[in-house]
Amino acid sequence: PFVFWLSVVAVIYTSLVAFVQEDMKKMIAYSSVAHMGYVTAGIFTLNIQGVSGAVFQMISHGVVSAALFFCVGILYDRMKTKRIDAYGGVVQVMPKFAFYMLLFTMASVGLPATSGFVGEFLVLVGLFKVNGLVALLVGSGMVLGAMYMLLLYRNVVFGEVVNEAVAGLVDISRREKLILLCLALVTVALGVAPSLLTHVTDSSLQIIIQGVK
Repeated sequence: PFVFWLSVVAVIYTSLVAFVQEDMKKMIAYSSVAHMGYVTAGIFTLNIQGVSGAVFQMISHGVVSAALFFCVGILYDRMKTKRIDAYGGVVQVMPKFAFYMLLFTMASVGLPATSGFVGEFLVLVGLFKVNGLVALLVGSGMVLGAMYMLLLYRNVVFGEVVNEAVAGLVDISRREKLILLCLALVTVALGVAPSLLTHVTDSSLQIIIQGVK
């Protein structure tokens, strides 16, 4: 129970901190802490759904978070700033980039058919079996995550181009597109067919859970 409540604090508090960030990289970093709250909560359910969801979430977040940080790196490489208010209207000059950033933003907030959904869903199923109140509070992180991640996307990608530097941006190169495409394929594949991962991990996790109990 102690770890459950620490996880609730991690999910809600860091989500609120992420919401007020003015730096893209810091916002994504705080979102990582919030997602790890799901992991700790899932591990301590000591049932297969929760622990399997925690493992799935760790792997999914490793892919999605890397992709989001890479998206920030692409913009920083061109603009030399990570401040959200320095952007706006990026979709008008970098449509391919905007598509990939949308995909990974949706995966971060747990859109079905992406890997982010599967991990969070399994963790919540495992939590509901142990403590319904904690499950509801941890689940609120999905709403908070959607708030700050969609706000980030709207402020950076949509709107009018008011910064002359943004108007001169060049869309993603072939090398950047290849990296984003590889990460996108993993994100969608694990979301559509989660058994690709759970089939490998669940037998070992059952043994671990029984050993701990």
